[in-house]
This record gives sequence, C-alpha cells and structure tokens, in this order.
Amino acid sequence: MNKLRNSIVILFGVLIFFSCDNSETRKGRFLLKGNEKLKENDSQGAIDFYSEALLIDNKYKDGLYNRGLVYQKLNKFDEAILDFSVILQENPSDTLALFQRGICYMDNGEYYKALEDSKNLISLQPENWKSHFLNGLILEKMRNYKEALQEFDHSLALQPENSEVLINKATLHYYLKEFEKSKAALDLAEKLNPGEPNIYNLRAMLSFESKDYKKALEWIEKSISLNPKEAFFYNNRGLYLIYLGEHDKGIEDINYSLKQNPKNLYAIRNKGIYYYYKDQKELALTYLEEVLKKDPEMELVKEYIARCNQE
Repeated sequence: MNKLRNSIVILFGVLIFFSCDNSETRKGRFLLKGNEKLKENDSQGAIDFYSEALLIDNKYKDGLYNRGLVYQKLNKFDEAILDFSVILQENPSDTLALFQRGICYMDNGEYYKALEDSKNLISLQPENWKSHFLNGLILEKMRNYKEALQEFDHSLALQPENSEVLINKATLHYYLKEFEKSKAALDLAEKLNPGEPNIYNLRAMLSFESKDYKKALEWIEKSISLNPKEAFFYNNRGLYLIYLGEHDKGIEDINYSLKQNPKNLYAIRNKGIYYYYKDQKELALTYLEEVLKKDPEMELVKEYIARCNQE
C-alpha cells in the first residue's frame, strides 16, 4: 500500500514536470513563430503568435516585450503601453520596458508620464546614454529646448560617437534657429553613419528654411530611398512638392503619411496648406484651425490662416 502511494507521488511529479516543460516549450515555440512573422514583415501575424504565447502565460516577459514593440511600430501606443506596464508591474526596475514605455508615452502625447519613466530610468542607470537621450527627447517634445540640449550633451559625453544623439542635437539647433550649429552636428553624424536617412531629412528641412525647395526635395528623396517605410518623410516630401507647384503629387504623399499616423499634426497642417493652394479656403481653415488648437506655436499655421482670411 505504501509502495503504491509512493509510485503515484512519483508519477504525479513526472506529470507536473512534463506539463511545465510543455508549457515552456509551447510559449517558446509561439515566440519563435512570432519572430519569424516579424522577419516576413507580417506584423499582425507576429502579434497573433505572441498573443498565443501570452494565453499560456499572461506575464510571459518575452511575449509581452515583443508584442509591445510591434504595437509600438504600428503606432498602437495604448496597447504597447499596456504590455510594457505588465512587465513593469512584475519588475519596476526592468530598464528595457521602462525605456520603451517612455517612448510610447511620449509618442502618445502623454509627456508627463513619459518624463516620469525617463527620470526613473536615469535613477536606475545614470551612466547610460539612453537614459539621458530619452529624457532629452521628451523635453524636446515639451518644447523645453535648452534643457533637452543639455540632456543630449550629457548623452554624448557618455557616448561621443553616437549619430542618433547627434541628429537629435542638430534638430534642436534647427528649432532654435541655430542653423550653422545644426549643420555642424549633421556633418559629424554623417561621417559616423552616412546611411542614416534622418540626416538627409534634416538637411531637407534646412534647405526648405532657406527657401531652396528643389534642394529640399533632393534631400528628402534620398531619405526615402534609404527608408521607404517612414511616413513622416512622405509628409515632408508632400510639403516640398506643394511649394514646387506639384499639388496633386504633394497631397498623395500627405494622405499616405496620415494613413500611417492620423495624429500627425504636421500632416494635418500640410493638408490645410494644400487646400489653400487649391483655392478651397474654408476647407483649408478647417485643418489649420484644428492644428492651431492643439499646437499654437507650429510654424506656418498662423501664416496660412492669415492668408485664408485675407483673400
């Protein structure tokens, strides 16, 4: 009798062992399938497989992290934030999830929540360039350019040859109308990483600022050739085409950009500018005034509202 009881305990233990092993194996299998779908550019397929893994274990870190990244890529920031938050509920010191959630909060317009994540990241990793970089990005979005510039300089002090930080520093100089400093930072970035499309996007913006619209178009074409999937490049090209008189080509690019990210205020502004040049002033004002309410300081908005009202 005792021997039989012992056999049952051992068998039960074996069953638990194989059950756990199968659970881990199945999670891993779904994760790998999701990763394969991602390589095939099938984002929804990847999400489906990561979700299958999470049905087995709803706190599976790798599944949550990978699915969060895909949601982020698709501009589904609320969903991405939820996934990263589950990871952080289990481990508030998970710096990878903290960084990505901070980026998502920022891209979702939740700047104070993003700032809280970046401050926590700095407290956890004060000597990591990414901590200060994230803080700088958020401060830039909040239009606190001077402090953002300090954070980028801090980031560069920790990693001097970082083209990504240099490009963002160049962007801040552009916003501050410090165009020569912007060009100098871009020159350094291009030496380090000549294949980075954002370098040429900013060169296009600098050319547009100097009213050299043909050169702006040339630069943005280079950006698109290097990364044909980036929606805001098309929005910028759409604006340059409008200024060059190619209105219908321009609106195609702007609409494409808006389809990828309907919250892009720059694309909404550019659509207003398009309707101004198509002599549809009332429609132009609808778009321009929407942007004015949400971002009163955006360049060109007040100028084109004034033009619409004068004519």
